[in-house]
Amino acid sequence: MDLMNHMLMLYSDSFLIILNDDILVYFENREQHEQHMRIVLHILRDQRLYVKFTKCEFWLESTVFLGHVVSNDDIMVDPMKIEAVHSWVRPTIPIKVHSFIRLAGNL
Repeated sequence: MDLMNHMLMLYSDSFLIILNDDILVYFENREQHEQHMRIVLHILRDQRLYVKFTKCEFWLESTVFLGHVVSNDDIMVDPMKIEAVHSWVRPTIPIKVHSFIRLAGNL
């Protein structure tokens, strides 16, 4: 985790976001995406780290990341999370009410 942050720190928030061992590369067009991916893959290869391509997705117009749907136009809470909150049984015990309020505040 720290290794990934250290290796890719120069590009963090410029065109990528790192969380644990997940890397999200964002772009405005296909050429930019290819350039950014090439940079990231070269850095990983130079450090002898490799991605598992079966876990990779490329050229997406939207994706779910950290419980949010991120697209070209918008960032919104994953509808599945909203539905899960709507279908919860109403909490009655104070500790459960507190937990629900904290969770709802994170949406």
